[in-house]
Amino acid sequence: MLGFLIENNVVCHAVEAMVFASIACSILGVIISRMNLSSIGFTMSHAAFAGAAIGMFLDIRAQIAAIFFSLGVAALIGPVNDKAKMAADATLGVLFAMSMAVAIFLISYLQCTGRGLTAGNLLFGNVVSLYREEIYALAAVSALTIIFVLVFFKEISAIMFNMKIAEASGVRVKLIYYILLFIVAISVSLTINIVGGLLIFVLLVTPASIASQFCFNVKSMFVVAPLVALSVSAFGVWAGFKFALPIAPLVALLLTGVFAVSVILSFKRRINYRKD
Repeated sequence: MLGFLIENNVVCHAVEAMVFASIACSILGVIISRMNLSSIGFTMSHAAFAGAAIGMFLDIRAQIAAIFFSLGVAALIGPVNDKAKMAADATLGVLFAMSMAVAIFLISYLQCTGRGLTAGNLLFGNVVSLYREEIYALAAVSALTIIFVLVFFKEISAIMFNMKIAEASGVRVKLIYYILLFIVAISVSLTINIVGGLLIFVLLVTPASIASQFCFNVKSMFVVAPLVALSVSAFGVWAGFKFALPIAPLVALLLTGVFAVSVILSFKRRINYRKD
């Protein structure tokens, strides 16, 4: 897709993958952060991590296993909330602990059997060995995420403001919530090969947090967050290849650094300080 700009196929694939992953995760991150459910991010990222570990354990394609396991966890969240009468955060915490336990157990087993190197890619990602089909899948998920926001923008805005009020107003809260969970599940499952299970959460939360330092409405956040994630990710890929650095952790560190700078420079913070 970007071959006309970048001649090296490996670098081109890495940039394309990071761009599409950044767009999908940052847009979803805006919704998650505004709903005060950042726990969705780490729960679904570790569900994908556990699913990929199960796939490696069963000698099937890790990404396919990650998608199915993540979708299964996403499908459990609502029914567990309703049956157990638990808050969403509590349910997400339980499913996170379960996913993390499965992942750690299987990763430890794989390392004992001499397959630890491959398992390490699940932790930290590997943007060098990407298939063209994976990039197409990421592009499709990015497009699906954008379409989801455009089609259901009014409903999403109402839910982000207050879920109970939105439901009382006739908004199809459960439908939107489940679509969101399923898109997050697919996005993180496809992204796990790029940034790894331990770093997906950074892409889901940090760009939205950076955008919130400067944006006064949700519409602008949906624009600023992807632009920040895309710019930092593209620079991280370039710097990683240029200076032989691990790309996924580098992107995570760069995003964290940009967040720190954004907090210092945020005029919203200064406005709130003056009001106080």
